Amino acid sequence: MAGTSHDADDEIASVPVALAGSRIEAELIVGMLRTNGLRAVVSADDAGGQEPPLQLQGVRVLVPPSDEAPARQLLAEAEAEAGDTPS
Repeated sequence: MAGTSHDADDEIASVPVALAGSRIEAELIVGMLRTNGLRAVVSADDAGGQEPPLQLQGVRVLVPPSDEAPARQLLAEAEAEAGDTPS
């Protein structure tokens, strides 16, 4: 994504931008964000994926504070596109 700043590459991904229903869904979101030049990680308290039932409270997608605005923009665009698909 043009205009994305990565001046602080050591910034910690600490801002939640999405809550997914599963680790797989969260990984897909992270992949989309990374494909667009953003830094993102999955945060789940599910024993490293070994205890999927612990994902019932959701799996968070985190980004550094400097990537929050572009990440939210991309997620909003993806959600809008998903809503435009014919049923």
